[in-house]
Amino acid sequence: MEENTNTETLVRRMLSEDYADKVIVTTIQKLGLALDENSKRNQSNKQKGKLTYKQRLEPLRDKRIVFIFDECHRSQFGENHKAIKEFFPKAQLFGFTGTPIFDDNASYKQIDGTFGSFKTTKDIFEKELHAYTITHAIEDKNVLSFHIDYYGKDDKTEGESKPKASVIPPPEAVVKAILEKHDAATNSRRFNAILATASINNAIEYYELFKTMQAQKLTKGDSFQPLNIACVFSPPTQMLAKDNDNQSAKNLADVKQLQDELQQEKADNQEAPEQKKAALTTIIADYNSRYDTNHSINEFDLYYQDVQQRIKDHKYSNRDYSRENKIDIVIVVDMLLTGFDSKYLNTLYVDKNLKHHGLIQAFSRTNRVLNDSKPWGNVLDFRGQEKEVDAAITLFSGKSAEQAKEIWLVDPAPVVIEKLQDAVSKLDAFMQSQGLDCAPEQVANLKGDDARAGFINHFKEVQRLKTQLDQYTDLSEDSKNHVEQLLPEDTLRGFKGMYLETAQDLKRAQNKGGDVSAEVQQLDFEFVLFASAVIDYDYIMALIAKSTQKTGKQKMTRQQLIELIGSSANLMGERDDIIAYINSLPAGQSLNEQAIRDGYQAFKAAKAANDLSIIAEKHGLEPQALQAFVDIIMSRMIFDGEQLTDLLEPLELGWKERRVKELALMEDLLPVLHKLAQGREISGLAAYE
Repeated sequence: MEENTNTETLVRRMLSEDYADKVIVTTIQKLGLALDENSKRNQSNKQKGKLTYKQRLEPLRDKRIVFIFDECHRSQFGENHKAIKEFFPKAQLFGFTGTPIFDDNASYKQIDGTFGSFKTTKDIFEKELHAYTITHAIEDKNVLSFHIDYYGKDDKTEGESKPKASVIPPPEAVVKAILEKHDAATNSRRFNAILATASINNAIEYYELFKTMQAQKLTKGDSFQPLNIACVFSPPTQMLAKDNDNQSAKNLADVKQLQDELQQEKADNQEAPEQKKAALTTIIADYNSRYDTNHSINEFDLYYQDVQQRIKDHKYSNRDYSRENKIDIVIVVDMLLTGFDSKYLNTLYVDKNLKHHGLIQAFSRTNRVLNDSKPWGNVLDFRGQEKEVDAAITLFSGKSAEQAKEIWLVDPAPVVIEKLQDAVSKLDAFMQSQGLDCAPEQVANLKGDDARAGFINHFKEVQRLKTQLDQYTDLSEDSKNHVEQLLPEDTLRGFKGMYLETAQDLKRAQNKGGDVSAEVQQLDFEFVLFASAVIDYDYIMALIAKSTQKTGKQKMTRQQLIELIGSSANLMGERDDIIAYINSLPAGQSLNEQAIRDGYQAFKAAKAANDLSIIAEKHGLEPQALQAFVDIIMSRMIFDGEQLTDLLEPLELGWKERRVKELALMEDLLPVLHKLAQGREISGLAAYE
């Protein structure tokens, strides 16, 4: 099974007798081109006295062929589908779609003589074999539910009402709202977003506004970190290079094929195509400058593929893949609103009219399942389309409207706040049952692993609900204040630090097995709830440098820094080293970020050498020999048992004694090796785990 890059390849493989060519993946457009006698290639073949694609496919006309169409809600109502059915009368057709075309959302009209009727999925594919609705998928946790924030609904700011739901806010207000809400919606940029606009002109306007308004925010202070904005829409085909080379022809064909499903963009490009081409050329040039790429409008498909890949690359941590390489928001018109999937895309900003299957398809870009750090798909609607949402839920739910809404849509914020309040009360009751106050510093006084496991389960529920609330973009100031009073930031940070410390201890107990209670053995720590897309190595190094300055904005004390590091799962492997380094810094000395980085690396190397020296002394080994042994392992990322034998050779032990000594030494060395590996795998080490 292979993808087919052009119509010639498709026809050749369809005619092939090779068993490997029995399953073919293609597009309906390529097969439609093969059957179109008026296509450019078929006309050229006729003039040269060659068989057309359709003539070459004639031997297959009466064969039993199975066609399986994906996303059949948008591709089966035109001439291509009609041509396929007419040419292959014995073919069996199956269609898959999450959003079928019903009478209510039909838009394609079939004209027979003077009579016109709208066509539905049932008209095209006849019998429904099986229905598994989006409602079922949400209930089964195969996709997420939605949180929808209708901009301006029942919301007041500074005593004045925001625009009513029926009033479309100006683009400046939309950009301002996005800049204010994006970090909350995307869990501090752990995820990324799409901004869906009504036209190509709107997309261009938004792209320029983001550039202007972010530049203005940067002039007001260094705390603002600009969002990486990309924009993608199809170029006007009449303005593309028409050189007779293969690349130009392929680019033109690719764009035309794309535009078969991009009706708004196709229509937009008929007006002022020169300006749209110039704008897209500038957008691509900006993209090349930001990401050090070399795309051009005459290889548009490569640019489009790169945009899609960078959206998906958000899955990598900033340490593994710098955020400068990622996209925070991509501005679109029609593109990416159907068929595109990324688990790390969680937010859709909507400034275009959507309804029925178009609405559900667009919203569903956000609801792919990841983990508890992504509780739902976020939609921020600037068009007040609550009625359209309710109608779409009713049409595609397969259940009663009210019952479906309860499944599709998340609880409103006040309900989740009540759940958080209940979870905090239960945590308090648990700590009281252990004879302790509900305070972070008291967690260390819990007696026994079962009691500590109880704390893990109670606080994990608190954090899960807090993570959800943090992603509500429609929290009122009163609600925010209530949450802060319920769980002050300092208290929350302290509990998170104690959770991570306790969880690491219990995790080690789990891994060792042996005499561990069932309650501890069944713990799921969900460290992802305690990770942050913001608190990474670079961020911490910058904060440490700022903390040494005599003046500066957002300066943190050493104690606040230590609490921040201790409350995040991002740097668990280096937490103790970083905290020790902070405490070692001389008071009153200002250091820049590079000096902090260099100093930390030197501190860490000295500490690692000292740790190895202590281990060497404990086991009767020469420190230099143990250091050399570890250096070889880390340089190759391979553990060699023979080198371990050589290391212990000077002790002149019998084989039984040597085996005991090996196990004891490796028990002390494993934490050191794992810390040095920083998450990478050391081959051959598993035997001693």
